[in-house]
Amino acid sequence: MDRSGGQRGVALVIGAGDATGSAIARRFAREGYVACLTRRAADKLGPAVERIRAAGGQAFGYGSDARKEDDVVALIDRIEKERGPIEVFVFNIGANVPSSILEETGRKYMKIWEMATYSAFLNAREVAHRMVARGRGTMLFTGATAGIRGSAKFAAFAGAKHALRALAQSMARELGPQGIHVAHLVIDGAIDTEFIRTGFPDRYALKGQDGILNPEHIAENYWYLHTQPRDAWTFEMDLRPYMETW
Repeated sequence: MDRSGGQRGVALVIGAGDATGSAIARRFAREGYVACLTRRAADKLGPAVERIRAAGGQAFGYGSDARKEDDVVALIDRIEKERGPIEVFVFNIGANVPSSILEETGRKYMKIWEMATYSAFLNAREVAHRMVARGRGTMLFTGATAGIRGSAKFAAFAGAKHALRALAQSMARELGPQGIHVAHLVIDGAIDTEFIRTGFPDRYALKGQDGILNPEHIAENYWYLHTQPRDAWTFEMDLRPYMETW
């Protein structure tokens, strides 16, 4: 529906963690979208869903293993039937696990690829079928600096994020002419999360100087990409604090 405040379809966030993913869901819910949030354990979505509802928005949480094809197919079909057409798709699964190439195992390397790349393919493919049939939609992939260059001890993560970027590029070239806006966001820098607060206190101390990324500000850029006119679509956007080195 239009911007007058009525229901405007579904904004689906795959990998809605406590920070960025939940902030993105809240941003779209404020605009009248039905926020559908997923992560492997549905019970962990409770606070994020309730926060959206308390603010007057619509939100629903779903437990889903994004790496399992049958589960993904069933999930997307269920959301389309129960909640409405998926107008916005956000893939936000991380998989940032460091390891020396000398110590990396095949099992862990494959698991990181499954989380960061294969699950993106499965979910995006299912949503793309629906969006192409309607001739509209926005698909946003959360990337990282690792998708541009590989750092020492991040071979698995860098390989998976490079592949995610390539997936998004290919989809943008194929689906753009069919009315689907596909974009890839490079998130470069520490984000204001409990993980950074407790694990990297020195980095978290930069928050007072705007030295780490605010999830709400990240979410604002996802909304901006969705609202771009189709004669000037962005494919790739870099987000980093002003003091972050390139």
